[in-house]
Amino acid sequence: MSYDEPVDNAPAEMPLLLAAELQDHLMTASNDLERLQRLLDDACIVLMEGFHGTAGQLSDVIDQGHAITPHLEEVRQTLYRTVTALQFQDMATQLIAHTNKRLRNCADQIARDALGDDDPDGAAVVVDAPMKPNPVTQDEMDAGSVELF
Repeated sequence: MSYDEPVDNAPAEMPLLLAAELQDHLMTASNDLERLQRLLDDACIVLMEGFHGTAGQLSDVIDQGHAITPHLEEVRQTLYRTVTALQFQDMATQLIAHTNKRLRNCADQIARDALGDDDPDGAAVVVDAPMKPNPVTQDEMDAGSVELF
């Protein structure tokens, strides 16, 4: 028998200080993801303004009865790029939320396993991990195409 193996098939215990440090790192990463989500949300607002501005420009040109000129085509391409960026924000939001739940689950498990059930009313609460390994199956984007869930 090796000294590294747990006795009686019991799980190896993690030193309390190491567990607390690992949990702190996981919670920091989770908080960083939440900040990233806020940044993406702000960027999405700017993108939506660009989308509406471009759509308004396109409508104005079409309403005036103009043929599709290079300028009109440029406006149309700007609109497509904006839509693609909005799809990226939606997929990124799903991935961030999914990863954040996984990190919180790990942090909760570490706290429960290292500190035990310190609540006199019962077991420590552990946030459930997501059931799916990945909510977004797409790894590239084209204008107008996106797979969600």
